[in-house]
Amino acid sequence: MFIEVDFNYTNERIFKMASLNRVTLIGRLGTDPDLRSMQSGEAVCNFSVATSETWKDKNTGEKKEKTEWHKITAYRKLGEICGEYLKKGSQCYVEGKLQTRKYEKDGVTRYTTEIIAGQVQFLGGKSEPGRQYAGLESVGDDSDIPF
Repeated sequence: MFIEVDFNYTNERIFKMASLNRVTLIGRLGTDPDLRSMQSGEAVCNFSVATSETWKDKNTGEKKEKTEWHKITAYRKLGEICGEYLKKGSQCYVEGKLQTRKYEKDGVTRYTTEIIAGQVQFLGGKSEPGRQYAGLESVGDDSDIPF
């Protein structure tokens, strides 16, 4: 918990609670990213990331799994890079903030919550599409690196 202590002009203590809007995920893309251009010409990339948790049911001993889907939006250069290098099944790390927006569809007001990406790192092995980052490709064999 973050608490800031301040004093007002009469020297009374004022306690303020700081706020934080941060999301951190590691998961896999469920579909290929959708890269588009906004009216301003800037890129916007939308994709969904799945995160899963598994556990053993105490009563039956059966293995259970729950998957959560997260809508991700990346803007500008980050959006361009995500649209170019991420593919369905790619594993990635996403850090961003939650944002809820309102829209109308068929005369009905709807709300959607998404993660606005501030940082995306592509994870995975050499054979996975996420291996490349920001247009830089691995050159040669890394087996001769001493660490």
